[in-house]
Amino acid sequence: MVGGCPGRQPPPERVVPERREPCARVPGVAQHRERSGSIVIQEWWGLTDHVATLAERFAQEGFVALAPDLYGGRTTHDGAEALELMQALPVDEAARDLAGAVDYLLGKTEVTSEGVGAVGFCMGGGFVLTLALQQGSRVAAAVPFYGFQVLPEDVSGFSAALQGHYGAEDEFVPLDAVRALFGRIDEQTGHRSELHVYPAGHAFLNDENLIGTYDPTQAAIAWERTVAFLHAHLG
Repeated sequence: MVGGCPGRQPPPERVVPERREPCARVPGVAQHRERSGSIVIQEWWGLTDHVATLAERFAQEGFVALAPDLYGGRTTHDGAEALELMQALPVDEAARDLAGAVDYLLGKTEVTSEGVGAVGFCMGGGFVLTLALQQGSRVAAAVPFYGFQVLPEDVSGFSAALQGHYGAEDEFVPLDAVRALFGRIDEQTGHRSELHVYPAGHAFLNDENLIGTYDPTQAAIAWERTVAFLHAHLG
């Protein structure tokens, strides 16, 4: 189960990946000939303007950023409707869409990294963990924000570098379970993950502030850490 959630560039271009449509892609900065690819996975609200803006920001940092639309164009700012949309999303269908996003990025000539980054928020943070385990070395860096997913006991195939961002005051995500999962991944893989805990609540990076927990100070810190981490592990 996924953990509970309550001067710009041109607008994102709509593209059709091989697996299922639609998804939104934000082109990277034009002067970068060699770039790393990164997937940006939505919150339970859908592919909102907030998520599209995050993808644009990653593009401005030099990545080829792809934000898959897991709800097929539907978005909401209502918590009850968001819960319905999330519960109606078949996990296997989402996994296929996200695997297709990995295929799409690694198939782009301008993406020169051997693996992609995956950054997800709330519901998308849980999907980041699942995707990294399923895709092995094809996901080189995994960055979940305030999301959790119960993974199989054997996580030895989790080869991605892992950096997590969570709020100490989050009422939706079990922080003890997150710590235990990160510890199990480290123990079985021999890696050393990064787990950053902020004096903030759930969705502290979401500047739409739909549940009143946006924290611009902590958001800026987390963003800087994320970009540095992706560049370090993707090139």
